[in-house]
Amino acid sequence: MGAGFVQVLALAGVSVRIADASPEHAEAGRGRAIALAQAFERDRLMAAGSADAIAERTVAVASPREAAADAEFVLEAVAEDPEVKRGVLAELEAGAAEACILATNTSAIPIRVLAEGLRRPERFLGVHWFNPPQWVPGVEVIPGERTRPEVVSRVREILVALGKEPATVGDSAGFVGNRIQFAMFKEAASVVADGVATAEEVDRVVRSTFGFRLPFFGPFMIADMAGLDVYAGAYAALEKDLGPRFAVPESVRALVDAGRLGTKSGGGYLDLDPAEVARIVAERDALYVALSRLVAERDAAADA
Repeated sequence: MGAGFVQVLALAGVSVRIADASPEHAEAGRGRAIALAQAFERDRLMAAGSADAIAERTVAVASPREAAADAEFVLEAVAEDPEVKRGVLAELEAGAAEACILATNTSAIPIRVLAEGLRRPERFLGVHWFNPPQWVPGVEVIPGERTRPEVVSRVREILVALGKEPATVGDSAGFVGNRIQFAMFKEAASVVADGVATAEEVDRVVRSTFGFRLPFFGPFMIADMAGLDVYAGAYAALEKDLGPRFAVPESVRALVDAGRLGTKSGGGYLDLDPAEVARIVAERDALYVALSRLVAERDAAADA
């Protein structure tokens, strides 16, 4: 993901210093970012001149300490290993100015674990990007136990300036995105292991059914549109056949008992007035038609 980080930052006008396990690795990483941008230009995924801009705004340096010197913002993105990360973070902190914000890109390691041993944990936090970072808009921002609110605010400002959509979430392993994503994958693997479907069939079902909605609506909006009473009934059938891991969530049961069934009753998890519901439904249909056409065009091109 390192080349993607370099591209995003440099194309936003940021001067970027790149460090790696050795100066040679750092220079090779810079070269990959430039070469990849050239390929993106050829494919019209990046504007003409992007590779030159990245080359002009980046430099490979000898060490993490040198990379951090006088920087406002430092992003660590080494292997997903707590000991490796803590070692690099300590070196970055040693080279950074007192006011520098130090961030770690991690998929699942709690920030409190990585903050151990830092001298300035109040200026440290997590930023979980999703691969490929050039194109995926969302970034989870994870404050640690001692992260200052103004540090969180500044990092969110930086991410918005980079064209990203930050969401501040709690410090729990996997945070939000990967906690949900890995839970889904575990169930998908169980579906295959149980002989319900092949891996190819699972991918097809997910991509063309509930996954089709996810570019536009999150799980709570989808549940509210479907009806929480419908969800409660589905969970009852799932629990009867597959066991207590599919018991109705307590929050669903409570909302149904209170008559909050979703959009058809004026609200469920989300509060929406009738006019807003009508607008969302109309927008939903238009978005789904547009996405269907895009998928059909892609499939036709693949078959050509």
